[in-house]
Amino acid sequence: MRLRAWDLAIERGGRRLFEELSFEAEQGSALIVTGPNGAGKSSLLRALCGFLPLQAGGFALEGGDPERTVGEQAHYLGHADALKGALTAGENLAFWAGALGGDCSREASRAALARVGLSHVIDFPARALSAGQKRRVALARLLVARRPLWLLDEPTTALDAAAQAAFAAIMQDYLSDGGIVVAATHAPLGLMSARELRLGAVQGVAA
Repeated sequence: MRLRAWDLAIERGGRRLFEELSFEAEQGSALIVTGPNGAGKSSLLRALCGFLPLQAGGFALEGGDPERTVGEQAHYLGHADALKGALTAGENLAFWAGALGGDCSREASRAALARVGLSHVIDFPARALSAGQKRRVALARLLVARRPLWLLDEPTTALDAAAQAAFAAIMQDYLSDGGIVVAATHAPLGLMSARELRLGAVQGVAA
């Protein structure tokens, strides 16, 4: 499986963020999108999900489900944690698992929370959690439904060093199992074999 993008151009508010951007990410690999604020990192991820239109170019998940869009085959994690405050951590994960065709069971939610060090908060309402705990619950959502592609926008926001290390291990396990990670970030993610896609003024360069 391979994510391939060619000659992409995106505009926001009448300003072209980048153009002629091409890249590939093979199964089992990570692509880290870097660049200054306003270069289009978040916009690129949102376009891959189908949330933003392209002005030029295209992309495909080769070897994926031909009946589904790239966005329908991806987990997208944006700046917002996308948790309902009145629901418990476990109920939030069960909701997302159901929406994404994953395992809605309490056992699956507990196992996912355990991977991010939060099995003890399964019955806590999301509104009672700290910012770092909310982020970890959001990350646990990646584990309750299998998707071949993870599109992550600043995934380690609000995480302490221990939580960042735990998430790096989760990503490495996912890559070892054949997943693809495309992550926009200002901070190192602890994936030594990752390639960099740097967005500049009007063009991206894959390193």
